[in-house]
Amino acid sequence: MECSSYWLLFLSATIAINITPGPDMIYILSKTIAQGRKIGLASSLGVCTGSLVHIFAAAFGLSAILATSVMAFSVVKYMGAAYLIYMGIQALRSRGISFDIPEKKQEQSTFWKAFKQGVLIDILNPKVAIFFMAFLPQFVRPELGHAPAQILILGFLVNLGGLVIESVLVLTAAQTTIFFRSNSQFSTLLDRVLGSMLIGLGIRLALTENHTN
Repeated sequence: MECSSYWLLFLSATIAINITPGPDMIYILSKTIAQGRKIGLASSLGVCTGSLVHIFAAAFGLSAILATSVMAFSVVKYMGAAYLIYMGIQALRSRGISFDIPEKKQEQSTFWKAFKQGVLIDILNPKVAIFFMAFLPQFVRPELGHAPAQILILGFLVNLGGLVIESVLVLTAAQTTIFFRSNSQFSTLLDRVLGSMLIGLGIRLALTENHTN
């Protein structure tokens, strides 16, 4: 495959993957709508940082454990599901404080807290690990050698593309929901929607099966 055709195919696949709605995208957008641009960007950075763990795992073969071990897959899956459901319940119990002006929400919603949540959500999703293990090796060029290094570079590019696309979506979503977040009546409603979505994502993850076996 010619170099130009190779990169065109890879970049096209990367864009298609990153604009396809999935659990990570839903989580990031829901956090943005609920708590604004800063928290949305922090969530996106967290998710992309968590993806780095899966990229390194794919490069050095660790993802194969999740793909072949039912027990390992189940443990990670249920941990991730439990964490999402826990966050959803916390949002449902909120009284809308997280949507007030920054001075009032500083303790509840911080950049660092949202970042850590994004990291954990991505790391505890075994489907992400299996995706990178299945997707990246398809673009490894044997003639170049050093397959692990190629997988790392390709993975970083996929992650970078995701960060750019997610940032654009976060900024757009934040701008279009300023009114709702500044309205006290809508703030509680948005918290309820966020909580319901997180619980739904947790249940969806818990019901996910490992189809690689």
